[in-house]
Amino acid sequence: MSELMILEELANAVINGDDGKALENSKKAIASGIDPLRAINEGLMRGMAKVGEDFSNLKIYLPEVMMAAEAMKAALNILEPEAVKRGGAALKKGKVVIATISGDIHDIGKNIVAMLLRANGFEVYDLGRDVAVDALINKAEEVGADIIGASTLLSTSMPYMEDMVAMLKERGVRQKYIVLVGGGPVTREWAESIGADGYGDDGDEAVRVAKELYHKVKGQ
Repeated sequence: MSELMILEELANAVINGDDGKALENSKKAIASGIDPLRAINEGLMRGMAKVGEDFSNLKIYLPEVMMAAEAMKAALNILEPEAVKRGGAALKKGKVVIATISGDIHDIGKNIVAMLLRANGFEVYDLGRDVAVDALINKAEEVGADIIGASTLLSTSMPYMEDMVAMLKERGVRQKYIVLVGGGPVTREWAESIGADGYGDDGDEAVRVAKELYHKVKGQ
């Protein structure tokens, strides 16, 4: 099997959510001498990009995305250690701390965003729902996060997002984090008015914005 065929099979394994094929073709990639990072970027990530596109266009739904994420995870378990062993750098992951903000117990949208972020290579710390601002910031400090994400479906909880940005400034750590906000009542204009770095109208946009800002800030 040619290198291009193996890369295509890796992409298809992710698209089809096939753990077995993902593992099989990861091992084939290594045996064939394909650079593990190339296998990740031109195989797995290409497949996940297609999954994200199909999810955004409602061609597939959450269960299919979750299966794709599991297939990608299985393949990464083979390819990332091999990349390190060969002296290369493993796939760079940004760290995200995410939660539904104080006063709100709705978490379906937040859970989807967290899952999609994981599927796209981020290391996600999901603190759950009704999370206090200081707890969110403390966790970000603890794990060395790159991104803080806050969600709410209640307009009464929106002011806590503004408090979060203010508290980051008070602690002198605002510049350390990309701050993303979203949820039903949240608008792009309001996100900008409180000093957030980005906004997602839905899970797909949230991931796209997170990736764009992370690569812009980190240069990766």
